[in-house]
Amino acid sequence: MKKVVLGHEITLDEFVSIARFGTQVEFSDEYRRRVEKSCQLVNKWIDEERIMYGVNTGFGALSTKIISADQTKVLQRNILLSHATSVGEPLEEESVRAIMLMVLQNLGQGYSGVRLKTLEMYREFLNRGVIPFAPREGSVGYLSVEAHIALVLLGEGKAYVDGELLPSQEALQKVGLEPIELSAKEGLALISGTTSPTAIGALALYDMLQAVMAADIIGAMSLEVLRGTTRAFDDRLMKVRPHPHQKNTATNVRMILEDSVLAKQSINHRLQDALSLRAIPQLHGAAKKTLFDALNTFEIEMNACSDNPVLWPDEVDGGAISGSNCDSSYVGIELDSACIAVTALAKMSERRNYRIINQHLSGFPPFLVQNAGLNSGLMIPQYSQAGLLNDMKLLSTPATVDSIPTCADQEDYVAMGYNSAKKAREIARKLEYILAIELLAIYNAHQFVESNLTPGSASTAVLERIEQSIPKMDEDTYLYPYLEILKEFIHSGEIISVVEEKVGKLL
Repeated sequence: MKKVVLGHEITLDEFVSIARFGTQVEFSDEYRRRVEKSCQLVNKWIDEERIMYGVNTGFGALSTKIISADQTKVLQRNILLSHATSVGEPLEEESVRAIMLMVLQNLGQGYSGVRLKTLEMYREFLNRGVIPFAPREGSVGYLSVEAHIALVLLGEGKAYVDGELLPSQEALQKVGLEPIELSAKEGLALISGTTSPTAIGALALYDMLQAVMAADIIGAMSLEVLRGTTRAFDDRLMKVRPHPHQKNTATNVRMILEDSVLAKQSINHRLQDALSLRAIPQLHGAAKKTLFDALNTFEIEMNACSDNPVLWPDEVDGGAISGSNCDSSYVGIELDSACIAVTALAKMSERRNYRIINQHLSGFPPFLVQNAGLNSGLMIPQYSQAGLLNDMKLLSTPATVDSIPTCADQEDYVAMGYNSAKKAREIARKLEYILAIELLAIYNAHQFVESNLTPGSASTAVLERIEQSIPKMDEDTYLYPYLEILKEFIHSGEIISVVEEKVGKLL
């Protein structure tokens, strides 16, 4: 994509193209009109001396404290300084970019009263490569991470430019920008909402959706090399249990193996395969349903206003309501569910890999290497899978079931969606590695398959692509670089492109 114009609903693909791949951002005329109209409303109310939460009052439990008109700008600055308390290692560049994009989406709906000038600064940060320093630990759903990012608008805090961490004044100067002063309500608006859990969670969800499609490919290739029967993928079985994603997964496997001599010759090789092979449509399908449910929720949230308070400039006298659209339960619960779903996917991948490397189950040499004993072959990558899978199981404990009251009990319930997003990112990465290890075993197992039992064209294309970077193993070698190559093959979506060139669009 050359650019994405904000002002209409955006998709997850467009969101990731900006956050991860640096696509340029523009504002539509409608976006600008909405923002300017709501800003005019706030200025009018200030002139009328209306009392508005976060505009001329304190925040949270201090909302009963009235702030004089001449102190409104100080109030907005203070909220950023006092709320920038997340700690630890910084968020990755793409996560910070995603959060800034979510702020633009949230406040650009026209219900927040911020100035276009302020949002233009974040747009310039995205387009010019200014990445505010934002520590990743210690948020319950909003405020702290966003405050670190917003400080850079004022020339406070730190930011990366071209990979170099600089005081924000220097960072801005390096890209030709000047700090700004915040106007009424802007400090609160910039840090309120579901912006960070939605942003970080969207990146995780995108990776999970790609990984689950890659898992269909890798699962089909495991079924093929282990001489499993495709009878379990018969469409008649799918029709009597009509879950759409189960049916689509079975269709994907059949498409991938349609021209496989190996699969055709193996259809009666055994009466019934182990569940890690024959239940691919059922488990992968269930995981996909969970992820696509999450996608629907995320694309609503990405195009919504989660500010507090929310303003209505189109009403005759205007209106402002303080509620809780900033609650992160929607994205948090979806992400907790997604973590459980892909951990189940990973446990099946580990079991398939185990079957390939275990000579008693596969018929191949022990751990896919000649002269076993002197060589360990692919014994230890399965240990890595076990360790990764154990981590995933721990991270699958839902964050949203917990609640620790904050703000002198003004926030006596807390959704914890930020932690759901943070662990979803970790789980997505670990899933990619687990699938990469299974793919390495498949690749090496093919050297032991009878030459007349050729794999299908899709499998062949994947194997030939791997062969460009990874030699077949005939003795022990340094495996780490190969695991990273295969993980990137999955993470980038290239494995999906390679297969779809042969069989068409996967479902």
